[in-house]
Amino acid sequence: MSASSMPAMRQPVGRTQEYETALIERVCAGEKHLYYELISPYQRSVYIVAHSILQNEADAEDIAQEAFLKALAHLGSFRRESKFSTWLIQIAINEARMKRRKDRKGLYESINDQSKDDEGDYMPRDFADWREIPSECLQRDELRRALQKALAGLDQKYREVFVMRDIEDLSIADAAQALQISEGSVKTRLLRARLQMRDALAPGLDGAWSLGEGNWKKVRPF
Repeated sequence: MSASSMPAMRQPVGRTQEYETALIERVCAGEKHLYYELISPYQRSVYIVAHSILQNEADAEDIAQEAFLKALAHLGSFRRESKFSTWLIQIAINEARMKRRKDRKGLYESINDQSKDDEGDYMPRDFADWREIPSECLQRDELRRALQKALAGLDQKYREVFVMRDIEDLSIADAAQALQISEGSVKTRLLRARLQMRDALAPGLDGAWSLGEGNWKKVRPF
């Protein structure tokens, strides 16, 4: 499973929530062959979220597969109080965090310490507008590499929020639900992530930023 071949996590054109609910019911009733149709729009997003935590392509692929299998095993318990996509992402987050904690053992930062440092302030090096990104200053592949490096430099909790909001376009509410934190924490972490991403990228670009609204999505780091 490669990230480039997977569709982004958005409601597919012509696919309503009612249709998705019907798919879930049919899979639960025994039509397991429909499961791929159910999850296919979200494969790329599950992989990217897992990668944002694990920072390893092979591990992210493994966790994505485990998340899909676990979702299938527990599909009957999905209460539909949230979007299916949000529930799926939450499973992927939990699986990736458990693997990271197991792999790092004592070095792993506890996922229960979610609020630590959220009240402090991140002081950017200057006050340039975050929304100005120099897509014209670099070739697309150069910018993509720069974005990947900057993302890897973020603390996990900031990287998770940044990926969900600014790369995968989840709403504040959906990101908060998937991460099991408050909407206020999502907003705080997103602001810090954006400022840190800007500061990580700006030095190599002489502080010049010029990205119109939405252009961030055109040069995806995955």
